[in-house]
Amino acid sequence: MHTFEFVRPADPATAVATAAQAKTAQQGADVRFVAGGTTLLDLMKLNVETPARLLDINRLPLDKIEATPDGGLKIGATARNSDLANHPTVERDYAVLSQALLSGATAQLRNMATTAGNLLQRTRCMYFRDTAMPCNKREPGTGCPAIPGSNRTLAVLGTSEHCIATNPSDMCVAMAALEATIHVQGPKGSRAIPIADFHLLPGNTPDRETVLEPGDLITHVTLPPPVAGSKQVYLKLRDRASYEFALASAAVVITIADGKVTRARIALGGVGTKPWRAPEAEAALVGQPANKATFRKAAEAALRDAKPQSENGFKIDLAKRCLAHALHTAATA
Repeated sequence: MHTFEFVRPADPATAVATAAQAKTAQQGADVRFVAGGTTLLDLMKLNVETPARLLDINRLPLDKIEATPDGGLKIGATARNSDLANHPTVERDYAVLSQALLSGATAQLRNMATTAGNLLQRTRCMYFRDTAMPCNKREPGTGCPAIPGSNRTLAVLGTSEHCIATNPSDMCVAMAALEATIHVQGPKGSRAIPIADFHLLPGNTPDRETVLEPGDLITHVTLPPPVAGSKQVYLKLRDRASYEFALASAAVVITIADGKVTRARIALGGVGTKPWRAPEAEAALVGQPANKATFRKAAEAALRDAKPQSENGFKIDLAKRCLAHALHTAATA
């Protein structure tokens, strides 16, 4: 691993000002925030990321999990995944988030990984992580060897001719279904970003993964008040029972009254280049009977625009089955 300077900023303002000296907040930034480091340090060992300075934000007061005045939840940027997953309020009111977090990684990694770090988790695409290979996400303009190459685990939604890398996060899929808001402090002040707008599609700029600018520090995430009577499920399908990334996953938050779906929030994981909200599935559910036929139609709608590659066409049917089963599980809970 290359050499770098390790700095502990005294407060968020100092952290922001120091990070703002970087030319980008995206791939190749020479100043990086680090907390748990479960993604960043891995990439540094592979020379995928080579920052000159690491700003340790663990001592900043950003780890609280607390209620908001409107009845929602405020989650600090450095709150550990294990603390969040096992928080009584999350288990009771945001079960889909607890389930998603507990389905990811190992207990040891969850004890280190943070909320903000999970939001910024990088793809597991083998070409991105191998500096001997070209990769448009790592080095724009060099090509995407995954398209003609090994792509079994990669995306079928939100892809472009320049990148088909999958977003690997479980937490973000649940937060998409819960309509989380990301709060950022930057050189120009503070702003709130709906999670649907936080991650970017690869398009022509796969190296730009989020809307963050140099110096932007995620301070916390807020969840809206829980919907009374909602049923929540996170279902993850993978090659092995644990310690593996999703081939397909579904986060479901639905409300049912008199046998019909009255509200639905759906997000998919393992199949998209970003945490994938599925408004087409939601529209297919609302006002319809809460039965298997409706759930199958919603799943069809969610994957209607999927574009398979040479090895990952199976993901389309897998994701449909995953979503339909998650909906059935939630409805019959």
